[in-house]
Amino acid sequence: MRASVGDRLVVKSRHVGDAPRDGEVIEVHGENGAPPYLVRWEDGHEGLVFPGPDTVVEHVPADPA
Repeated sequence: MRASVGDRLVVKSRHVGDAPRDGEVIEVHGENGAPPYLVRWEDGHEGLVFPGPDTVVEHVPADPA
């Protein structure tokens, strides 16, 4: 798994009916985009994340300006 600052981390729900968690990567602590990541979740909380198999990275395109 590789991510950059600004990418979205989405953790799929483990229980039927629960919503997935979505957050923004604000720091990358591993080498070359590897985990762990400091993530700011939708509710404003921040936490260090070691993603599991239920997590996907949504890459945000770089601003061409």
